Amino acid sequence: MITITESARQELAKYFTDKTIEPIRVHLADGGCSGPRLSLALDELRDGDTTVEQGDFTFLIQAELAEATGAVTIDMTEYGFQIASENLVGAGGCGCSSSSGCSSGSCGC
Repeated sequence: MITITESARQELAKYFTDKTIEPIRVHLADGGCSGPRLSLALDELRDGDTTVEQGDFTFLIQAELAEATGAVTIDMTEYGFQIASENLVGAGGCGCSSSSGCSSGSCGC
């Protein structure tokens, strides 16, 4: 269900050096103009969570979100953590379309 690449595992290990390892939640975060996206946050176990153990790390994901995402992969890129899912989650966009008179291409047109 949740897979973590070696580069992401190494980055998490560096982060938790000299700290207590806490559970890491995969959640749907507000993505602004690009729409909701999967993200990571330190959190505690809640009712309705699914837990996945990956080495020293415990990942949490709300059961309904886990069903919607399918398999999730956490990777580390030069831009930070990238969380990809088997199924598309969240519908991005600003609601602008070529017929709405939006010429700037920005949100809130």
